[in-house]
Amino acid sequence: MLGRVFWIQVLDRDFWQAKAAKQWAHTSVFKAVRGTIEDRNGRVLASDVPAYTVVVNPEAITALSIGEEVITGLHELLGKPEAELKALVEAKDKNGKYLKNQEIRNEGWKIDQELRNKVTEFIEKLKDEHDTLETGIGLIREQKRYYPQQTRAAHILGYTDRDGNAVMGFEKYFDKQLKGTDGKLFYQSDAKGIKLPYSEDTYKPVVNGSNFKLTIDSTIQYYIEQAMQRAYEEYKPKSITVIAADPSTMEILGLANMPTFNPNEFWNYASDPGVFFNHAIKTRFEPGSTFKIVPLAGAVEENLFDSDATFISGSIRIKGYGKPLYDQKRSGYGEISFLEGVKRSSNVAFVKLGYEMLGPERLLQYVDDFGFNDLTGIDLPGEISGIVNPTPNNASENATIAFGHGKVLVTPIQQLTAISAIANGGKLMVPHVVKATTDPNTGKTTVTQPQVVRQVISEESARETSSYLEQVVADLVHGTGRRAYIEGYRVAGKTGTAIKPDGKGGYDRDKVHSSFLGYAPANNPKIVVYVGIDEPANAAGGGAAAGPVFKEIVSEALSYMGVPKVISGDGGSVSISVKNAPSTQRSAPDLTEKK
Repeated sequence: MLGRVFWIQVLDRDFWQAKAAKQWAHTSVFKAVRGTIEDRNGRVLASDVPAYTVVVNPEAITALSIGEEVITGLHELLGKPEAELKALVEAKDKNGKYLKNQEIRNEGWKIDQELRNKVTEFIEKLKDEHDTLETGIGLIREQKRYYPQQTRAAHILGYTDRDGNAVMGFEKYFDKQLKGTDGKLFYQSDAKGIKLPYSEDTYKPVVNGSNFKLTIDSTIQYYIEQAMQRAYEEYKPKSITVIAADPSTMEILGLANMPTFNPNEFWNYASDPGVFFNHAIKTRFEPGSTFKIVPLAGAVEENLFDSDATFISGSIRIKGYGKPLYDQKRSGYGEISFLEGVKRSSNVAFVKLGYEMLGPERLLQYVDDFGFNDLTGIDLPGEISGIVNPTPNNASENATIAFGHGKVLVTPIQQLTAISAIANGGKLMVPHVVKATTDPNTGKTTVTQPQVVRQVISEESARETSSYLEQVVADLVHGTGRRAYIEGYRVAGKTGTAIKPDGKGGYDRDKVHSSFLGYAPANNPKIVVYVGIDEPANAAGGGAAAGPVFKEIVSEALSYMGVPKVISGDGGSVSISVKNAPSTQRSAPDLTEKK
């Protein structure tokens, strides 16, 4: 006996000491609360809420002989197939003994309060009918991520899976800050779990996740998604993308893609993973005429744009390329001014402006300055850059860039950022969705400040360019953007109808990418919006398909933002509240020959 004691306590001391320490050492984990995501007005977009997981006890259910009732009842409540429920209710271990607790996944995993109440009612019913206190059905309280606005802003927010792992979107990009760090308590206890009197405790406090306030406005986001839905039903395109921002700060006010998804039920979209794709920052395409804002702004900045100068529209031949380049209307509009060429979105006008006047080198410099070969830096995951890389000395490639075709691929967010630089006085800025971040552990709030990348064009050139873009919308006869005209507001914009490549080196005229890019009020912009519709039915153009979507969104948003309408009358222009706008428009005063 003494020899055995000596062997255990001296020779094998380290082994048994380690084994004992492992048995009396315990760890308690305190889960960190994932941060809340709100819109700019404090409306909750994502938060942790209580959830419940349904469990069954095969041993207890078998003892009560209520297996069939449990299977039928839970099938009706949870929608889980009866065969799968039967396997759980009758589960045994490798020795043939019934198991005790089996979670019902996925249908009974982290269910909401409403369904939890129904399960509780079912449990109470079984207790009454079988005069028992134990039914073999239980509920485990847990936490889950909940998105109270359902599909709204889904492509911005992304989602977390049922295990709490961030999968996409904002949740993924800021996962580290949102999830925080779990707290832990290390202590020693005896075999009964009672803490030892001389326990060496080590406590690591919980660090809850940061709370985020986004720049998104839920109301404007609603206007966007409602307008998109109507256009989606009418044109049945492959997809629609809309982004709205404040051009003075580049705060994103709304961003959406369609088709979309409900992050609370992400598993229902497994057969169509394309719904999760954020086209706003991840899709590049030939933009078509919306890209014409670049040569226009460049020509204005270089004092090359003469609105009254004329040219022959329809087609143009360039040195070094045998084939002519055409306007959308191949027969042209005759001899017209460059201003009318802008309003009609004449390809010939922009070849002259971008290729002949500016020249390939200066045009590409403005392309770079407007950010089309760089990331915008938006704080969302997965952004890709545009690619504008014509072959040097290739006449056709360099000329077609001027009207947004050929060796030019851009993203929606790049186009929005570029036209915002015209709207805000020539400043290229970084778009962002985070307005403020608050650390709940310290109470410290960090506010995101607007960030200017560079001054692309002068403030004077931006104003002049804006005046031409305004006439694209205001000219209700020749302007390609006339369907985006909003009575009482000055709107500037540009349409785009890009014929899509056919994959064989040519173009398929039956497939287009239609878009509208604009802002309002043109004299003091409060909102800039990009609308892109990929392959609308009947190859509807940007003016016809995307323009009305822009109009619907912006007219509602400006009213909501409290921007007054301006109605012209015999005594001059007068600003009035939108609610009190007269139903009929009065005639404008005669300003002929006046300064």
